[in-house]
Amino acid sequence: MTPDSRPARGRRGTTERKGDLRERAILDACEALLADKGYEAMTVGDIAQRVGITRGALYFYFGSKQEVVTALVARTVEHLWERSLATAQSEEPRQAVAAAMRRTVELWSEHGLVMRTAIDLSLTVPEIGELWSRTADLFIMAITAVLERSKVPAGTGPQQASAMARALCWMIERSFYHASQESNEQVQLASSTCEHIWLISAGLTD
Repeated sequence: MTPDSRPARGRRGTTERKGDLRERAILDACEALLADKGYEAMTVGDIAQRVGITRGALYFYFGSKQEVVTALVARTVEHLWERSLATAQSEEPRQAVAAAMRRTVELWSEHGLVMRTAIDLSLTVPEIGELWSRTADLFIMAITAVLERSKVPAGTGPQQASAMARALCWMIERSFYHASQESNEQVQLASSTCEHIWLISAGLTD
């Protein structure tokens, strides 16, 4: 991944400094408030109060609630990008599938609310939609690489790697979206089911 292709974490760069610590606190507060109030009810004032700063101080970093949430989504999906790249670069398909699902479980278990918010807002907030689309494209690329290493033919036909990867990607997204609203046990079940289907698609079951 090139530096330019990485999602921005905030409006003022990524160099670690006092400002970055404040941005991190703002994003952490936003994530907590998503759980307490939800996106619609949450206000810039709520975020500032949770951090212990004024609204004016928050506006130095972010211009609106939407910008804060977009930066929070960017911070979260960057981890998914890194996990997807690790999967794409793995040598052994079975291990790649297991690692991908394990890391996906970790992310959804820790940040499921942010992930669901990203999906919910992806159709109405262009910046979040772009982030989510780029994230999906990278995950599809990783799945495609695993399928091709498993001898699935390359191509976009129904029985070829690219089309199968796209279907698997959206199946995994939707499965985790619903499971994460219920319990960690359901997230684990969704992971096991998606992993089994991925292995069948790759011809890796016994």
